[in-house]
Amino acid sequence: MGLLLKIFIPLLGAALAYYFYSASESFNEEMLRGKRVIVTGASSGIGEQMAYHLARMETHLLLTARTEAKLQKVVERCLELGAASAHYISGSMENPSFPEVVVREAENTWGGLDMLILNHIGYLGSDSFNYFNGNVGQVRKLMETNFLSYVAMTTSALPMLKESEGSIVVVSSIAGKVASPFIAAYSSTKFALDGFFSSLRHEFIIDKVNVSITLCILGYINTESAVQAISHVIRDTPAPKEECALEIIKSGALRQRELHYPRGLVRTMLLLRDIAPEFLDSLIRSRHHVENLK
Repeated sequence: MGLLLKIFIPLLGAALAYYFYSASESFNEEMLRGKRVIVTGASSGIGEQMAYHLARMETHLLLTARTEAKLQKVVERCLELGAASAHYISGSMENPSFPEVVVREAENTWGGLDMLILNHIGYLGSDSFNYFNGNVGQVRKLMETNFLSYVAMTTSALPMLKESEGSIVVVSSIAGKVASPFIAAYSSTKFALDGFFSSLRHEFIIDKVNVSITLCILGYINTESAVQAISHVIRDTPAPKEECALEIIKSGALRQRELHYPRGLVRTMLLLRDIAPEFLDSLIRSRHHVENLK
């Protein structure tokens, strides 16, 4: 046993060092210049910041979200920043036909598509971060917006993405890898994204379809909606949405399998999930100030 530990511990250390610090491929903004990109959930938060980064890279943009007035302002700013072109289409992903409408708009405008960034999220309500109250209807509603619309948009966009050998970027969450309390409905949609798109990636490889799928596993980011929902219960410092948005774009351009952001925190949680799940569960529960739940 002693000899085994002497061999195992250095190997484990080397593996962890590689896991956390291995250099990634280099990103160049030229990779995206002139590319045709759909960004959903683009009126605020991470989606809005992605739109601005992509505009600076001189991409063609089609932005979508629920609120038309906000989208108009984002499009105006994108054009100021240097976007090759910028358009928007407003609507709700709760409408089962809307994903196809968005993709058809891209086809009519550009005749093709290079990157599909799926970032939108259903409205959870001010009391969404709480004990599950048995509202099955809310789960169904969130599955429609946070999961089924992602599947529908991917299905509609796939012929164009196959032609361009493009990329699908799925913005998900650590809540789709590691379970946490008070977000049962939301977490279920994120686990569903992981299962569907990871399975689809296998099928693409088997069928030699040259369309990449990047799953973005995000921690706590300082978007207005996230801070409003959980800052009174989890007092961690959120990571910056501007940097997060840029990392998402880079990971999609480099056709990476997964993005972990913030890298150290997310990767530590995934590691603990596999080697010490009960310890991780205890750690997660200890970070919640339950007395502050609304």
